[in-house]
Amino acid sequence: MLKVSCNATDKVQTFGKCRSLGSSGQILLARRRPVLSVLPLKTGGKTLVQAVVSDQQGGVTRVDSGLGSLADRLRLGSLTEDGLSYKEKFIVRCYEVGINKTATVETIANLLQEVGCNHAQSVGYSTDGFATTRTMRKLHLIWVTARMHIEIYKYPAWSDVIEIETWCQGEGRIGTRRDWILRDYATGQVIGRATSKWVMMNQDTRRLQKVSDEVRDEYLVFCPRELRLAFPEENNNSLRKIAKLEDPSQYSRLGLTSRRADLDMNQHVNNVTYIGWVLESMPQDIIDTHELQTITLDYRRECQQDDVVDSLTSPEPMEDNGALSELLGTNGTAPTREVKQDNLQFLHLLRLSGDGLEINRGRTEWRKKPAR
Repeated sequence: MLKVSCNATDKVQTFGKCRSLGSSGQILLARRRPVLSVLPLKTGGKTLVQAVVSDQQGGVTRVDSGLGSLADRLRLGSLTEDGLSYKEKFIVRCYEVGINKTATVETIANLLQEVGCNHAQSVGYSTDGFATTRTMRKLHLIWVTARMHIEIYKYPAWSDVIEIETWCQGEGRIGTRRDWILRDYATGQVIGRATSKWVMMNQDTRRLQKVSDEVRDEYLVFCPRELRLAFPEENNNSLRKIAKLEDPSQYSRLGLTSRRADLDMNQHVNNVTYIGWVLESMPQDIIDTHELQTITLDYRRECQQDDVVDSLTSPEPMEDNGALSELLGTNGTAPTREVKQDNLQFLHLLRLSGDGLEINRGRTEWRKKPAR
């Protein structure tokens, strides 16, 4: 059952830009088949919210009302004014920074996952899975990551406050897409962007499954009506196909294993763990002089706790870099960034040690570390 709860201020901020206002005072979000309606209730001097989801045939499902959990009230996040994206502020903690005294890319990826899950909870999705709908839980379906692309323009340091905005939208029958914008909360400067694609898997059979109309109707009501992209440029790096890295690679780290702590609530290795495995085979001299600017990962195979993984890395062939240089700016818009001469690009491959089956392929780009 979906749960939507907020105080009076949140109600105005979240639904102030909705499609229409009914005569009874209920605010309506018109969206294809389902419609989300929010009714303010007064009790004990406090304003609660009762929500209903109705379809075009007049069917109505009543949703619980309330003030939300203690976590909802304490976390520094809320839905935006139109109710179709979510923002949350985070303080970078000392254990989230690395050797550069700035947040690690794993920290950034974990925060992206956290704000995505909090967004899902804020609109009423269950905490039993990553944004699973009622129908998905009934059919034992879960979301799994198919692709992740992260660009970091400036790493936040210990005690910096960052604000992350996220939203999701449908990707046809294939799955969903979730995007993020990262900002320095003190200055409002955009310090990073990210996008991801998710597909549905049957939790029992571990096989992928197409998104049904019933599932789409349950989450599309919370998605932007118009296509909205963190990377709107046609030539952005998030769209680039990643070539498979052939063995022998120039660098490798063999025999990596997952810990129990690497497993998520869906009983497979969390997608952030793969980032750490990819970076394990990077040469130390690059780590000493450069910092990660962009990482793209295509997830090909689920990894279990007892699997042994090899991490392979090689510099990306120069002809691919040249093709990228020609591509930038060809659609009549300014490129998001220039390919600098001192930037380095690498291809990555994660495979099962035993049979060599491909788990993950990736691409990274590295820039010179800024002077400190």
